[in-house]
Amino acid sequence: MINAKELWTERFQAHIKETSRYLKYIFNGHIAIAMFFFISALAYYYQRWLMELPEGFPTAWVIGIVFGLTASYSPVRTLLKEPDLVFLLPAEHQLKDYFRRCLGYSFVIQLYLIFLVAAALGPLYFESYPALGTSHYLLMILALLVVKFVNMLANWWMLKERNVNIRSTDQVVRAALSIALFFLLAQNHLLFTVVLFLILLGLTGYIYRLSKQKAGLVFDLLVVKDQARMRTFYRIANMFTDVPHLKNTVKKRHALVRLLTASVSYRQEETFTYLYRITFIRSSDYLGMYFRLIVIGGLAVWFVPSIWVKVAFAILFLYLSAFQMMTLWNHHRVIVWLDLYPVKKEWKQQAMALFLKQLMLFQTVLFTLLFLVQWHLLGVVIVAVGGTLFTYIFIQSYVKPRLV
Repeated sequence: MINAKELWTERFQAHIKETSRYLKYIFNGHIAIAMFFFISALAYYYQRWLMELPEGFPTAWVIGIVFGLTASYSPVRTLLKEPDLVFLLPAEHQLKDYFRRCLGYSFVIQLYLIFLVAAALGPLYFESYPALGTSHYLLMILALLVVKFVNMLANWWMLKERNVNIRSTDQVVRAALSIALFFLLAQNHLLFTVVLFLILLGLTGYIYRLSKQKAGLVFDLLVVKDQARMRTFYRIANMFTDVPHLKNTVKKRHALVRLLTASVSYRQEETFTYLYRITFIRSSDYLGMYFRLIVIGGLAVWFVPSIWVKVAFAILFLYLSAFQMMTLWNHHRVIVWLDLYPVKKEWKQQAMALFLKQLMLFQTVLFTLLFLVQWHLLGVVIVAVGGTLFTYIFIQSYVKPRLV
């Protein structure tokens, strides 16, 4: 006989211990300062933009899309592990209380997203619809909580369906209904909002009825989804500290590999130059993060009106990219073969420092081009010179002492 409450308590405590272990590294001093600066600048220019909000701005669509997607994205954390496919599957009928607690936990940990979205879009809503007032916006937040809970139940019951096309179609339909519901609610069309909510409830009831016809939970799907979410968390944590049990995925990307390795000669001293380049391209961790930071930094540089804040953002995202890419140094730390290669450690250190320098200089060139396109010649000079100097100072004073 399995005690569902004790099992949940044990899994929950282990999960909290595991995540808190890495969260303290994620929210360290470097990132806290960078995020504080970034959020403060965004808040300042967001407020300035609201003061000059264009007439006819589609606020209802913005709120409808953001609120609707927030409500429809409702994953369920089950904290299941691979051995559960053998040991818990026969006892599924004893785990109703366990999965009920999983639903409650999943809903609670997603509340932060709801309140972040509500806080971010609140000033825009009050500026566009001042007559509706605070009470109506609070009603929208309450509706967001209710619709999210309904979507979470529907998502949970759909996890009994193995056909990925059916699950995807259901997700799209519920997301469209949620977006339309909040689009209408933002404009105070309460009658049509209630009608759409009843349709969403009817669809959820239909999903529940279909789920009752299934034999049972799809344990292997639950395990895969839970592992995928933990893998995403580990990838983020791996940018700040070593995560030994992270399972990295590898993608071929032949064209990019050829592009970055074409100039590398087949000599001993180029061994790690080649290795770091193909790791950067083929690993699932680095290439995407590098270009996402470039895109976010580029958007900040493009839309922020003050040239000095533009420059500050360019240097900030140059630092963030370099800080994240430094984890390449430890990427192959568990592979013993590398210690057997007849390659000097100095070559490994030089290869890492050189590749990181090239990545930073490439990002500096891209940010400089943005200033050039906007014809901020002073910004072009400052970012080009400042980014180059920052790159060399960062490599010499911060990176090299840590390559041991």
